[in-house]
Amino acid sequence: MNTDYTQDHKVIEGAQATRRYFAKFSRIIEHLAQVTDLSQDEGLISGAEAQVLEGYLLGLSNTFTALSYKFLMANRVGSHLGKVLSIDRSDSGFPIFQELVQMAADTVQAEVHLNSLPSQEQLKKDMVNHILTEQRAPVQLQYALSQRIYYEYLAQRQLFYSQNDPHIIWTGGDDDRRKYLIYWANYDSQTNLPVIYLMEVEDTGRKALARDERRWPRVQAHLMAQAVSGLKLLTIARGFDQDFDHLHPKKLRRFHIGPMYSHTFTEQAGPLREVLADASGEAGLDWALTWGVETLRSARVSEEKSGFFSTVERQVFDVDTMRAGLQGVSDARRSLILPHRAFQVLEEKDPPTLRDTRKYVVGKNAKIISYK
Repeated sequence: MNTDYTQDHKVIEGAQATRRYFAKFSRIIEHLAQVTDLSQDEGLISGAEAQVLEGYLLGLSNTFTALSYKFLMANRVGSHLGKVLSIDRSDSGFPIFQELVQMAADTVQAEVHLNSLPSQEQLKKDMVNHILTEQRAPVQLQYALSQRIYYEYLAQRQLFYSQNDPHIIWTGGDDDRRKYLIYWANYDSQTNLPVIYLMEVEDTGRKALARDERRWPRVQAHLMAQAVSGLKLLTIARGFDQDFDHLHPKKLRRFHIGPMYSHTFTEQAGPLREVLADASGEAGLDWALTWGVETLRSARVSEEKSGFFSTVERQVFDVDTMRAGLQGVSDARRSLILPHRAFQVLEEKDPPTLRDTRKYVVGKNAKIISYK
């Protein structure tokens, strides 16, 4: 069996192509922030969930901006593949997982690089002097400046990493039953996509989970080990419920950001292939992004013996077994975010597989309109 996944990778070469690629993502992430607000207005997510999602979207925006500077001038100073951007052209449209891993490694050394590089102001002065004296483009200095800005973004550490450890927010309850929202995220190595998890938990332990030095590290390690797109939510929730007797998962959600389809950069299949091809006549309007949400809810509580004299709560989860395509979840929704031109073509072609998909359409004034 052929396991060379690099066949699905595409190298983005040249400053112009790099700028176009990351400019497209910059606009898309801005649209996602609006979609998050709309989802809250429509009652699809809570205010706390919207706040968490917006934080991750900001980190994702900073990550892509940082990568845009890293690769902006890369092909001008060397042709080896280590200095050019690779994206997943067939399954996600996002940078490949290894790019995020390398960025995390670069973050550790960010201060070292910044101390070894001149300031932005000095580099710009040197560039002007080079142009005046050498009468040619200061390519090496331009590259140095782009790397300087890249490491400045990394030093801020407000990024979306390949692994984003769990955080916890108190949402209510009392000393006997505290309520929390736990959230974590990762850049999935199999799908090359950002994935965000949110879990509502009730805590009946003696010590509040957020301050419990014994349970909280175990919870963090457990959840990150289960952050795999291939695992069903039911598997994740049941495992958590069994491993932590005094933590009760009431709702678990998983948000899949992407894939991103683009007539210019990806090789999509299915009905979107023709839609984006027909919409590609106008610059910047040849893309679509999927936004998937899986939800698992606890339906009721059962009692289970724990030792000779005590019992513990166990969740009985509401799993929809009647709807085709649902496995281990209570509900799953997929949305499509796309420009107005692509939406017009989609409406004309009316592919059956996308009729039940909610569409968020970007108007000419960048305002988002929701269509069920």
